[in-house]
Amino acid sequence: MSLVSVAGVLTLFLKEKILNKILLGLVGLSAGAMMGGAFLHLLPEGVERFGNSAANTPYLLTLLGFIIYFLIEKFLHWRHCHKEHCETHTFGYMNLIGDGVHNFIDGLIIAATLLADGSLGIIAILAIILHEAPQEMSDFGVLLYAGFKKTRALLLNYLSATTVIIGGLAGYALGATDNFVKYLLPFAAGGFIYIAAADLLPEIKKEKKARKFLPSLLMFLAGLAMMFLIKE
Repeated sequence: MSLVSVAGVLTLFLKEKILNKILLGLVGLSAGAMMGGAFLHLLPEGVERFGNSAANTPYLLTLLGFIIYFLIEKFLHWRHCHKEHCETHTFGYMNLIGDGVHNFIDGLIIAATLLADGSLGIIAILAIILHEAPQEMSDFGVLLYAGFKKTRALLLNYLSATTVIIGGLAGYALGATDNFVKYLLPFAAGGFIYIAAADLLPEIKKEKKARKFLPSLLMFLAGLAMMFLIKE
Protein backbone atom coordinates (compact mmCIF):
# COMPACT_ATOMS: atom_id res chain seq x y z
CA MET A 1 0.00 0.00 0.00
CA SER A 2 2.79 2.42 0.90
CA LEU A 3 4.62 1.71 -2.35
CA VAL A 4 1.61 2.99 -4.29
CA SER A 5 2.85 6.49 -3.36
CA VAL A 6 5.76 5.95 -5.76
CA ALA A 7 3.20 6.10 -8.59
CA GLY A 8 3.63 9.86 -8.34
CA VAL A 9 6.93 9.62 -10.18
CA LEU A 10 4.99 8.63 -13.32
CA THR A 11 3.91 12.26 -13.59
CA LEU A 12 7.49 13.15 -14.55
CA PHE A 13 7.53 10.90 -17.61
CA LEU A 14 4.08 11.41 -19.09
CA LYS A 15 2.88 14.34 -21.12
CA GLU A 16 0.21 16.37 -19.34
CA LYS A 17 -2.45 15.57 -21.97
CA ILE A 18 -1.88 11.81 -21.65
CA LEU A 19 -1.64 12.04 -17.86
CA ASN A 20 -4.99 13.83 -17.60
CA LYS A 21 -6.68 11.09 -19.66
CA ILE A 22 -5.17 8.35 -17.50
CA LEU A 23 -6.02 10.12 -14.24
CA LEU A 24 -9.66 10.74 -15.16
CA GLY A 25 -10.11 7.10 -16.13
CA LEU A 26 -8.50 5.94 -12.88
CA VAL A 27 -10.67 8.37 -10.93
CA GLY A 28 -13.79 6.87 -12.52
CA LEU A 29 -12.68 3.30 -11.80
CA SER A 30 -11.75 4.26 -8.24
CA ALA A 31 -15.11 5.95 -7.61
CA GLY A 32 -17.01 2.88 -8.83
CA ALA A 33 -14.87 0.52 -6.77
CA MET A 34 -15.34 2.61 -3.62
CA MET A 35 -19.10 2.94 -4.07
CA GLY A 36 -19.42 -0.75 -4.86
CA GLY A 37 -17.17 -1.72 -1.96
CA ALA A 38 -19.23 0.38 0.45
CA PHE A 39 -22.75 -0.60 -0.65
CA LEU A 40 -22.18 -4.18 -1.77
CA HIS A 41 -19.63 -5.40 0.78
CA LEU A 42 -18.73 -3.28 3.83
CA LEU A 43 -22.18 -1.98 4.80
CA PRO A 44 -24.06 -5.29 4.28
CA GLU A 45 -21.41 -7.11 6.34
CA GLY A 46 -21.71 -4.50 9.09
CA VAL A 47 -25.50 -4.72 9.11
CA GLU A 48 -25.32 -8.51 9.32
CA ARG A 49 -22.93 -8.39 12.27
CA PHE A 50 -25.18 -6.02 14.24
CA GLY A 51 -28.31 -8.06 13.54
CA ASN A 52 -31.79 -6.93 14.56
CA SER A 53 -30.77 -5.87 18.07
CA ALA A 54 -29.26 -2.57 16.84
CA ALA A 55 -30.80 -2.12 13.41
CA ASN A 56 -30.04 1.62 13.06
CA THR A 57 -26.51 1.54 14.47
CA PRO A 58 -24.61 0.53 11.29
CA TYR A 59 -26.34 3.27 9.30
CA LEU A 60 -25.52 5.86 11.97
CA LEU A 61 -21.90 4.70 11.90
CA THR A 62 -21.88 5.05 8.11
CA LEU A 63 -23.04 8.65 8.49
CA LEU A 64 -20.38 9.19 11.17
CA GLY A 65 -17.68 7.87 8.82
CA PHE A 66 -18.94 10.21 6.10
CA ILE A 67 -18.78 13.20 8.47
CA ILE A 68 -15.34 12.31 9.89
CA TYR A 69 -13.83 12.08 6.41
CA PHE A 70 -15.42 15.42 5.54
CA LEU A 71 -13.88 17.04 8.63
CA ILE A 72 -10.45 15.56 7.88
CA GLU A 73 -10.58 17.05 4.41
CA LYS A 74 -11.95 20.39 5.54
CA PHE A 75 -9.68 21.14 8.49
CA LEU A 76 -6.47 19.72 7.07
CA HIS A 77 -6.89 21.56 3.75
CA TRP A 78 -6.60 18.29 1.88
CA ARG A 79 -7.59 19.72 -1.48
CA HIS A 80 -9.21 23.07 -0.92
CA CYS A 81 -6.28 25.38 -0.22
CA HIS A 82 -5.20 27.63 -3.09
CA LYS A 83 -1.90 29.33 -3.67
CA GLU A 84 -3.29 32.82 -3.22
CA HIS A 85 -4.63 31.94 0.24
CA CYS A 86 -1.81 29.80 1.63
CA GLU A 87 1.94 29.81 1.80
CA THR A 88 3.03 27.18 -0.69
CA HIS A 89 5.26 25.12 1.61
CA THR A 90 2.62 25.24 4.36
CA PHE A 91 0.10 23.95 1.84
CA GLY A 92 2.47 21.09 0.96
CA TYR A 93 2.96 20.07 4.59
CA MET A 94 -0.78 20.28 5.30
CA ASN A 95 -1.36 18.00 2.32
CA LEU A 96 1.14 15.50 3.78
CA ILE A 97 -0.52 15.62 7.22
CA GLY A 98 -3.94 15.07 5.68
CA ASP A 99 -2.65 12.13 3.66
CA GLY A 100 -0.97 10.66 6.75
CA VAL A 101 -4.21 10.74 8.75
CA HIS A 102 -6.18 9.32 5.82
CA ASN A 103 -3.65 6.51 5.27
CA PHE A 104 -3.71 5.65 8.99
CA ILE A 105 -7.49 5.22 8.79
CA ASP A 106 -7.03 3.13 5.63
CA GLY A 107 -4.73 0.86 7.67
CA LEU A 108 -7.42 0.45 10.33
CA ILE A 109 -9.96 -0.41 7.65
CA ILE A 110 -7.67 -2.97 6.01
CA ALA A 111 -6.94 -4.68 9.33
CA ALA A 112 -10.59 -4.73 10.38
CA THR A 113 -11.87 -6.11 7.07
CA LEU A 114 -9.17 -8.79 6.91
CA LEU A 115 -10.03 -9.86 10.46
CA ALA A 116 -13.73 -9.89 9.60
CA ASP A 117 -13.30 -11.97 6.46
CA GLY A 118 -10.33 -12.62 4.18
CA SER A 119 -12.21 -11.97 0.94
CA LEU A 120 -13.76 -8.80 2.38
CA GLY A 121 -10.26 -7.60 3.26
CA ILE A 122 -9.03 -8.17 -0.29
CA ILE A 123 -11.99 -6.18 -1.62
CA ALA A 124 -11.20 -3.28 0.73
CA ILE A 125 -7.51 -3.34 -0.24
CA LEU A 126 -8.40 -3.36 -3.94
CA ALA A 127 -10.78 -0.40 -3.54
CA ILE A 128 -8.20 1.57 -1.55
CA ILE A 129 -5.36 0.86 -4.00
CA LEU A 130 -7.52 1.97 -6.94
CA HIS A 131 -8.22 5.19 -5.03
CA GLU A 132 -4.63 5.72 -3.92
CA ALA A 133 -3.01 5.47 -7.37
CA PRO A 134 -4.58 8.62 -8.90
CA GLN A 135 -4.48 10.42 -5.53
CA GLU A 136 -0.77 9.80 -5.02
CA MET A 137 -0.01 10.98 -8.55
CA SER A 138 -2.00 14.12 -7.80
CA ASP A 139 -0.37 14.61 -4.39
CA PHE A 140 3.11 14.37 -5.88
CA GLY A 141 2.17 17.15 -8.28
CA VAL A 142 0.85 19.22 -5.36
CA LEU A 143 4.18 18.91 -3.53
CA LEU A 144 6.10 19.97 -6.64
CA TYR A 145 3.72 22.91 -6.98
CA ALA A 146 4.39 23.78 -3.32
CA GLY A 147 8.07 24.16 -4.08
CA PHE A 148 9.54 20.83 -2.97
CA LYS A 149 12.37 19.27 -4.97
CA LYS A 150 11.43 16.06 -6.80
CA THR A 151 13.40 13.66 -4.60
CA ARG A 152 12.21 15.33 -1.39
CA ALA A 153 8.60 15.32 -2.61
CA LEU A 154 8.80 11.61 -3.45
CA LEU A 155 10.37 10.75 -0.07
CA LEU A 156 7.89 12.79 1.99
CA ASN A 157 4.97 11.41 0.00
CA TYR A 158 6.20 7.88 0.69
CA LEU A 159 6.69 8.58 4.42
CA SER A 160 3.13 9.92 4.72
CA ALA A 161 1.93 6.71 3.02
CA THR A 162 3.69 4.50 5.61
CA THR A 163 1.12 5.53 8.23
CA VAL A 164 -1.07 2.83 6.63
CA ILE A 165 1.30 0.32 8.28
CA ILE A 166 0.84 1.95 11.69
CA GLY A 167 -2.92 1.95 11.17
CA GLY A 168 -2.84 -1.69 10.11
CA LEU A 169 -0.90 -2.71 13.24
CA ALA A 170 -3.23 -0.67 15.46
CA GLY A 171 -6.25 -2.20 13.76
CA TYR A 172 -4.84 -5.70 14.20
CA ALA A 173 -4.24 -5.05 17.93
CA LEU A 174 -7.73 -3.62 18.43
CA GLY A 175 -9.32 -6.30 16.28
CA ALA A 176 -8.87 -8.97 18.92
CA THR A 177 -12.46 -8.21 19.87
CA ASP A 178 -15.26 -8.67 17.38
CA ASN A 179 -16.80 -5.37 18.53
CA PHE A 180 -14.04 -3.28 16.95
CA VAL A 181 -14.49 -4.95 13.57
CA LYS A 182 -18.27 -4.69 13.80
CA TYR A 183 -18.16 -0.94 14.41
CA LEU A 184 -15.44 -0.12 11.90
CA LEU A 185 -17.02 -1.83 8.86
CA PRO A 186 -19.96 0.62 8.45
CA PHE A 187 -17.68 3.51 9.46
CA ALA A 188 -15.34 2.52 6.61
CA ALA A 189 -18.33 2.35 4.25
CA GLY A 190 -19.14 5.98 5.12
CA GLY A 191 -15.57 6.99 4.35
CA PHE A 192 -15.62 5.20 1.01
CA ILE A 193 -18.92 6.86 0.08
CA TYR A 194 -17.57 10.30 0.99
CA ILE A 195 -14.37 9.89 -1.03
CA ALA A 196 -16.30 8.67 -4.08
CA ALA A 197 -19.13 11.21 -3.86
CA ALA A 198 -17.27 14.32 -2.71
CA ASP A 199 -13.80 13.93 -4.21
CA LEU A 200 -13.88 11.59 -7.19
CA LEU A 201 -17.24 11.94 -8.95
CA PRO A 202 -17.06 15.78 -9.00
CA GLU A 203 -13.82 15.48 -10.99
CA ILE A 204 -15.68 13.46 -13.63
CA LYS A 205 -18.63 15.85 -13.51
CA LYS A 206 -16.37 18.79 -14.40
CA GLU A 207 -15.67 17.29 -17.83
CA LYS A 208 -17.92 19.12 -20.29
CA LYS A 209 -17.06 17.23 -23.48
CA ALA A 210 -19.14 14.07 -23.94
CA ARG A 211 -16.35 12.15 -25.70
CA LYS A 212 -14.11 12.65 -22.65
CA PHE A 213 -16.86 12.22 -20.06
CA LEU A 214 -18.25 8.93 -21.38
CA PRO A 215 -15.03 6.89 -20.99
CA SER A 216 -14.78 8.02 -17.35
CA LEU A 217 -18.43 7.10 -16.79
CA LEU A 218 -17.77 3.67 -18.29
CA MET A 219 -14.78 3.24 -15.97
CA PHE A 220 -17.03 4.17 -13.03
CA LEU A 221 -19.55 1.53 -14.09
CA ALA A 222 -16.69 -0.95 -14.55
CA GLY A 223 -15.63 -0.32 -10.96
CA LEU A 224 -19.18 -1.01 -9.76
CA ALA A 225 -19.42 -4.12 -11.94
CA MET A 226 -16.11 -5.41 -10.62
CA MET A 227 -17.32 -5.13 -7.02
CA PHE A 228 -20.63 -6.77 -7.94
CA LEU A 229 -18.95 -9.69 -9.70
CA ILE A 230 -16.67 -10.48 -6.75
CA LYS A 231 -19.60 -10.38 -4.33
CA GLU A 232 -20.11 -13.77 -2.73
